[in-house]
Amino acid sequence: MGASQSTELDRTPDERRQLESEAVAIGALPMLQKAFVKLSDPRTNAISLFSLQECFSFSFNNPTHETTSIPECFPRLLAHLGQAVVDLFFRADKGGVTWNEFVRGYMTCCGRMASSRSLSNLFRLYTMASAKAGNPLNLEFESDEADSKISGFLMPIDVLVLLWVCCVMSQHSRILRASEGKTILDIPDIKHLVLSAVASCANGGQGLDLTDCTISSLEHQLPAGKLHNWVLATIPGLMHCLTQYLHDRLQKCASLKDELGSSHLSIGEISLTEANDAYLLTCGRAWAISLALRSNLSEEILKAPFLKDDNGVFENLLYRSAIHGKGLNRFWSNIEGYHGSLLILVSASSGVAHGGDGNVMRWVIGIQTEQGFENRDVFYGNSGCLYAISPVFCVFSSSGKEKNFVYSHLHRTGRVYEPHPKPVGIAFGGTIGNERIFVDEDFARLTIRHHAFDKSYQPGPLVPNQGFGNVEASIIDVEVWGLAGGKAKEEQNAYKKREQLFTEQRRKVDLKTFGSWEDSPEKMMMDMISNPNQVKREDR
Repeated sequence: MGASQSTELDRTPDERRQLESEAVAIGALPMLQKAFVKLSDPRTNAISLFSLQECFSFSFNNPTHETTSIPECFPRLLAHLGQAVVDLFFRADKGGVTWNEFVRGYMTCCGRMASSRSLSNLFRLYTMASAKAGNPLNLEFESDEADSKISGFLMPIDVLVLLWVCCVMSQHSRILRASEGKTILDIPDIKHLVLSAVASCANGGQGLDLTDCTISSLEHQLPAGKLHNWVLATIPGLMHCLTQYLHDRLQKCASLKDELGSSHLSIGEISLTEANDAYLLTCGRAWAISLALRSNLSEEILKAPFLKDDNGVFENLLYRSAIHGKGLNRFWSNIEGYHGSLLILVSASSGVAHGGDGNVMRWVIGIQTEQGFENRDVFYGNSGCLYAISPVFCVFSSSGKEKNFVYSHLHRTGRVYEPHPKPVGIAFGGTIGNERIFVDEDFARLTIRHHAFDKSYQPGPLVPNQGFGNVEASIIDVEVWGLAGGKAKEEQNAYKKREQLFTEQRRKVDLKTFGSWEDSPEKMMMDMISNPNQVKREDR
């Protein structure tokens, strides 16, 4: 018995060193140490379960719903989120959560692990929080291991609430900067993401008409395995929402100088926003695109719908046809000189209206490029992505087979005739004459071809019910957002100033030179016509 106790005591320092080395590897140890000091009781050198639950909890001040579209279980689920986090990841003894168990719980959720395991942690948390909120799900786990097999299914409304919870966890740092006790929790419209899950996971989902439906009316069962694969393939950034939330909450707690209660996220109202947003890049669409990206551009896309200058103009919005006017020349005058990643959104409508009975289908597609536009008559670019954004979200990244990513060609200046003129407009994917996406010179017509013509981007339909034929559509609006940060915008502004200066210099006329008739060009031309062979004395 004594030997056994001695071995257990000797194992504790080794276990602590192992856990701390893992925390050092991801750069979290200093933050964890500060948070533990703030949360723990000096008498027991452990954190009480109540304190830890409060650290990860949301508090509500008479929560109200500004719309009936939000399920009643959603605020209850948020209220039980902190308790579910502690019960799932942190193990406590009679005295509370010790230092070793505190670090172990953090590493179990936020340590280095496979993406599938991180996603399983998210599903486990959602299942436990839903059960505590009185809304049990049809998900089952074979064992308590993080990588155990998941069985069962989710309904579309369950997927919607799951995505909303993830959105709140990923965006809560911005919400915390609002005034405590008066915060309005704006939930973005992410219907396009839920419909994407239904189309990919439901039996026969590819043939469903999802252009005009409500999430609550969909009764399709989405198998857990298919839903798991859909997240990994379409929005792999979703599993990082949980780790980001836990890390930010502990970091917030570690930096507090006053009572712990001031770290709570206090919510007064919950509202659904952007249902009729005027811009194509809504917060919900920006969040979906950021989850699909595997680069540092995610943060820039998330900030784009929020960054405005003193005049209320979006800082990263380079061009919008509704503001700057349609046409390639107007487009070019606003994006020329911007050298960096861009996000282009195009809203269009296709079909024929019969007395306004709704046969016209509207949709939004997106293109993300790694560089600015150039006036060239060949394809160029290094990489990029195509997006079907609305009504169903889908991502088509580069395939690695070809590099025909971007084509942007204006009319050549100084030439009247070209024996083999190249198409004038902008295009993405495919080949010249068979572009996968082509926007004409006037920004009036959009042509989308089948993915068989394109080897640069992954295959798949960009619009609902695309088929094998070409889709001809009328362009409603075009937006271009810069994603390269403030430095790229400053360089573009400097470029525009130089171009404007050169233009003014070319147009400038020296009136002193042509101030008299004897020195005017008209007098010189008339003299040459009257007697071109006249010998004139050279001025010396």
